[in-house]
Amino acid sequence: MVMGFSIALIVFSLLLMLLVLMHKGKGGGLSDMFGGGMQSSVGGSSVAERNLDRITVVIGVLWLACIIVLALLMKLDG
Repeated sequence: MVMGFSIALIVFSLLLMLLVLMHKGKGGGLSDMFGGGMQSSVGGSSVAERNLDRITVVIGVLWLACIIVLALLMKLDG
């Protein structure tokens, strides 16, 4: 059972990294240094960005749940 949650944690970690990297830079950070600030924003986020935000939050919650379940299982295992 621990092995299944460990694999799920690895998958969710990779997905979370991919999703975070897919987000558009908001400016004022490292994205400006590498040319991300040259794009003009069109006031508000598009439907695709909002869906990406929602998917990222869901994957983040699942990632956190996997960590909590793994911690509990390892504590009970002793």
